[in-house]
Amino acid sequence: MEKNSAQQPIIIKKKKGHGHGHHGGSWKVALADFMTAMMAFFLLMWLLGSTSPEEKKAISGYFKDPGSPYVVGEGGADLGLISQERPIQRSDADDSEDSTASNKEDAGYQQEMSEDQLKKEMERIENQQLEELKKQLETEINALDSVFQQIKDQILIDFTALGLRIQIVDKDQRPMFDVGSANLKSYSVDVLHALAPILNKVQNKISITGHTDSTPYGAGATYTNWELSADRANAARRALLEGTYPEAKVATVQGMGSAAPFLVDRPNEPINRRIAIIVLKKAVADALGSGVGIDSSKLINSSDTFTQPPAGPKILSPAEVNDAIDAANAP
Repeated sequence: MEKNSAQQPIIIKKKKGHGHGHHGGSWKVALADFMTAMMAFFLLMWLLGSTSPEEKKAISGYFKDPGSPYVVGEGGADLGLISQERPIQRSDADDSEDSTASNKEDAGYQQEMSEDQLKKEMERIENQQLEELKKQLETEINALDSVFQQIKDQILIDFTALGLRIQIVDKDQRPMFDVGSANLKSYSVDVLHALAPILNKVQNKISITGHTDSTPYGAGATYTNWELSADRANAARRALLEGTYPEAKVATVQGMGSAAPFLVDRPNEPINRRIAIIVLKKAVADALGSGVGIDSSKLINSSDTFTQPPAGPKILSPAEVNDAIDAANAP
């Protein structure tokens, strides 16, 4: 028995090594964390997509300032944001109801607009229209096939407190009028004819002013730069009317002589001889009294006394607001 035990072979098992060691299960934990984060991210995106602007504003207010008015309820929670009753699917009836509610809100807002608020809104619309008019004038002037090309460098456009100003100035060897007279040159007539329909695209009235240089007439002359500038302004007015501009939209025509030179330090320069056309702001035209008379029934007698306090801002109805805005937008 001892002999057989001594002769029994010994078997040795060897395991071959692999190229990579064992990393354990930590990667599974990292993958699970990543998937959880992605699910949370997509859930957040879905919630934001179904959140109204008011709710987003409230959420933003909470994170910016937990003590803000958006935070109500216990623990700093906004109870207005917590709602478990969300419709699964919107129908056409729901959209119609929302539209009706929106229209009612707009009507209520318009009804609460005062005259001051309406005035500011109309001024904003007017300024926008004048900006668009300026861009259109600049486009027409720079067009290669436009009649404005003849005196392109003599047309100056800018804004003043009165409105949009278009000045057509004289240049050496290219004046607007014959020397010392109110006779327009042929190219000046063409430019004014082309200018008329563009100016008529806005409802604003215009003011036309004539200017001369400081060169005086001879001693004892009864016709001066004052008369000449006024006659030239009227000649420009007639040319605009021939170009289909409505006479009712001409607020003022006046001559300034040499009292307002373009170049104060060089009053004899040709550029001082010019025609200025100002597209007046409505408030300016009203202040000039253009087309507005005096109602005799509203005249104040000497015996009248003022015992009533000044009235507050007038509240306009939605129809009045809409009519005023439509009038401001009318061509």
